[in-house]
Formats: sequence, structure tokens, C-alpha cells
Amino acid sequence: MALFATIQPLFVLSGFAVGFLVGMTGVGGGSLMTPLLILLFHVHPVTAVGTDLIYACVTKTGGSLVHGFNKTIDWRIVRRLASGSLPAALITLAVLWLLDVDQAAYSKLVTKVLGVALILTAAALLFRRRLLATYSQRVGVLTDSQTRTFTIITGILLGVMVTISSVGAGALGVTALLLLYPELPVVRIAGSDIAHAVPLTLVAGMGHLASGGVDTTMLVSLLCGSLPGIMLASLFAPRLPDRLLRIILAVTLSVVAIRLLSA
Repeated sequence: MALFATIQPLFVLSGFAVGFLVGMTGVGGGSLMTPLLILLFHVHPVTAVGTDLIYACVTKTGGSLVHGFNKTIDWRIVRRLASGSLPAALITLAVLWLLDVDQAAYSKLVTKVLGVALILTAAALLFRRRLLATYSQRVGVLTDSQTRTFTIITGILLGVMVTISSVGAGALGVTALLLLYPELPVVRIAGSDIAHAVPLTLVAGMGHLASGGVDTTMLVSLLCGSLPGIMLASLFAPRLPDRLLRIILAVTLSVVAIRLLSA
């Protein structure tokens, strides 16, 4: 009850805005929420990442339940991704702890990795169709063994990136899965990506929580806004052009990335 008594309206409003955009575009909240906390509210980058990871875990658990009910999750893909991402997340957390990185240096690392991740996310949003077409022409169909191997490698890369910056499990993960599993419907790709993000953000978020990198009061305020935002967006999403939304979001992420990289 004490947490709910200290709900902060600005964080609730920010959570609502991000939740609404995530519901409209399907892009992971990390690419929106973490930069917002750092640039607008001047939250310490490490705290912003840790808080966003727990925030993402809670919101994507709800999404996973819906996809699970609709049977739009390919658990084979989830297992493959997790077999790479979860060990990678734990190793990344262990390395950061063992190196006892200076907080100022770690903060700078988080900011730079976040900037690069945002640029990659923007590129995935803008050029996804062209990338898929080029890939299918040049690479063709992979064997099941190759697909499994590349899925695990994708999981490793996502595990490192998400643990450090909280970004990567959304647009980047979906794009990679579309390349590796072109025969699957997009809804199953999205459902599998969301389901995989739950244990990954939980493991990475718990690591940050153990080191004091999570603001629980801010987290509750964000969730109070984001959950209604996501539900409301589901009513409007079919009425707006997907291409326009992606362009606007990609441009916004690019501007934010440049701001972070130049900081």
C-alpha cells in the first residue's frame, strides 16, 4: 500500500504514453521507456535500465498470457532463444559484477550501447521488408540445424544487449525471427518473441534489482499508466496506417539515439 501511496503522476503519464505506443507499433518498451527516463527525467542510466527490465517483464507477461490463450506461441523458438539469452544475461551480469566497473564508466557504457541499439531498432523498423526480401534471395532456406544454431546465437546477442541496455527484445528480435522462420505467421513470431522476453527481462531485471538498480516506486507508477495504455491502443491500432507509425517511431528513435551517443 505504501508504494501506491507514492504514485507519481508524471511517471503514470509517461507509462501511459509508452504503453500506448507499444500497443500501436509492437516495438518493445525498452526502446521508448529507457531513453525517456534518462533524457526527460534525468534518471541514472543504470537505474533506468533496471527499472525498465522489471517493467517489461510485467507488461510482457500479460501479452504472453494472451498469446498463450490464442495458441500463437511457438515454444520451440522460445526454448532456442532462451538457451542462448539466459546464460548470456547471467554471464553479462557476472562480468559486470566481477569487474566492479566504476559507476560513471558503466553509466557511459549503458548510454552508448543504448544509442547503438536504438539505431539498429530504427533500421529494423524502416527496412524490415527490404531486408527480408534481400535475405530470401541471397540466403534461401536454411536447414533445421542451421536455423536452430542461428536462433541460439540470436538469443546470445539479445541476452547481452538487453541486460546492458534493456533494448533489443522487440523490433530486433522480431526481425531476426522473421529471417529465420519465414514460413511462420507474423503473429506466431510476435507471440514467441514476447514469450521469450519474459524470462530474459526477469533474469536481467533481478540482477539489476540485486545490485540496487531498480526504483520500485517509479516502477509502480509506470505500470499504472502503461497497462491501460496498451489496452486502449488495441482499440485504435487497426485504424491507423502501420507504415506511417513505423516511420514516425523510427525517426524519433534515431533522434534520441543521436542525442545519447553525443552525450
